[in-house]
Amino acid sequence: MPDEPTWRRSLGRCLTAFRQVVGMPDYDRYVRHLRLAHPGRPIPSEREFFELYLKARYGEGPTRCC
Repeated sequence: MPDEPTWRRSLGRCLTAFRQVVGMPDYDRYVRHLRLAHPGRPIPSEREFFELYLKARYGEGPTRCC
């Protein structure tokens, strides 16, 4: 985005890199993929996307007893 301040673009790139390091998928990349590969599929909100990710990764509950 050309009108976006440089610091905001840098922050966005840092957040994306952090999410990749900790194993969380990139929402913007997922939306681009859906629009290109699955144009008829509804696009979840960012919150829904991360809830789906956490549910797929950890299931319905904790993965350990303590």
